[in-house]
Amino acid sequence: MLNRVLAGLRRTFAGRPEAPGTAMALLPAGKRIYAVGDIHGRHDLLRRMRDLIDADLARHEHDEALVVFLGDYVDRGPHSRAVLDALTEAEFPAPILPLLGNHEAMLLDFLDRPETGETWRKFGGIETVHSYGVDTSDLRAAKNLPAVADELRRAMPPGHLEFLHGLALTHSAGEYFFCHAGVRPGVPLAEQTQEDLLWIREDFIGSEADFGAVVVHGHTPGEKPLVRENAIGIDTGAYITGRLTCLALGTHSVAFLST
Repeated sequence: MLNRVLAGLRRTFAGRPEAPGTAMALLPAGKRIYAVGDIHGRHDLLRRMRDLIDADLARHEHDEALVVFLGDYVDRGPHSRAVLDALTEAEFPAPILPLLGNHEAMLLDFLDRPETGETWRKFGGIETVHSYGVDTSDLRAAKNLPAVADELRRAMPPGHLEFLHGLALTHSAGEYFFCHAGVRPGVPLAEQTQEDLLWIREDFIGSEADFGAVVVHGHTPGEKPLVRENAIGIDTGAYITGRLTCLALGTHSVAFLST
């Protein structure tokens, strides 16, 4: 089954979509899934992507739609708080399923173990703290970190903390498996560790293994989506490039939306 799905993907991305009635059912009938890559504090791009998804839904008949966010909502870009505001207020034309990214994990680690801020500040944590109106001078200097963590916790709406603690690690639908970073080759999908799902890179990107599903992921940025036989990567470095990418999946279709 998976090889037939992958063959359909190759034809689709080569610009030769299969004829109606012969395309593989990549998702259950009537279902559409929109997988959105790493946002990293670019609330402006998230608003534009919401409008693109809304317009795409209007063009396709469907019984059920879902927007899967692949993690990394915070850090690096300037408006992490605004991104979490949008995600917690469900400002989208379909139900959303947000997944945990390594940057959300670092934020939660900082709140629980402030000493980790010495590392987090180098990965975009300074921008996140600033977005909540908290002074960043001590975080920049890696001093008084417990006080910074306490101030950040007080500045964060309870809904943001509830959202972050409730993020799922993975989602499966049809022949697709969604996660933030990727999977460890040779390990069944149900047995993947959180460490790999959030952080893996080279061992996954360089693998030609059959993972048992087409893995849809972010985490590893590129100028354009990375389409391989066993995986599709959609992190296009939005916080730098201005290109936030979404993979739009239908029963017999695969396409990209981009800001």
